Amino acid sequence: MIQLNDAKLLMQLAKRAVYTVFSSETINVSDEIKAKFSNKQGVFVTIKLDGKLRGCIGYPYPEFPLYRAVIQAARGAAFDDPRFPPMRIDEMKNSEFELSILSVPKLINVKKPEEYINHIQIGKDGLIIKGRMNAGLLLPQVATEYGWDETEFLNQVCVKAGMHPNAWHDLTNRVYHFQAQVFKEENGDVVEEI
Repeated sequence: MIQLNDAKLLMQLAKRAVYTVFSSETINVSDEIKAKFSNKQGVFVTIKLDGKLRGCIGYPYPEFPLYRAVIQAARGAAFDDPRFPPMRIDEMKNSEFELSILSVPKLINVKKPEEYINHIQIGKDGLIIKGRMNAGLLLPQVATEYGWDETEFLNQVCVKAGMHPNAWHDLTNRVYHFQAQVFKEENGDVVEEI
């Protein structure tokens, strides 16, 4: 579990990671930050501009030390999300960052597709679907924001993967769930979304 004070440090790191790209500076990460956040963890950084999505990129699996994953995900959300043009420096002042620190995704084992419904908790679980060619991920807060039930959440993660909405009915496609601690900027402060 990440404590709120530590989340504030990670949020500062995410924003500094984006600012240093604009200023062409090298990002210097203190030994304290490296030591504190050296465990490998999955993380997503979401950037909203005036309340609307501006970019979201991350790592679902614990591939990198958390501090490094935050830096790379923040820069990815700002500059590499294929749904948006690269962020401009003038957009930073009206942007709010959100960090989702993930548990390791776990395969949901079912014998029939209808059983998925019993293994998903809206507001708590995020979903990943993996097919032969495609994969898609939706963070836990997405279902809550859109008011989706379990069935619609499954449909939408399939759409995110570029699949037919009912692709989760095909058990050769694998569905995983994970949880996230979500921290976001709110009126200039960092709060944990419960």
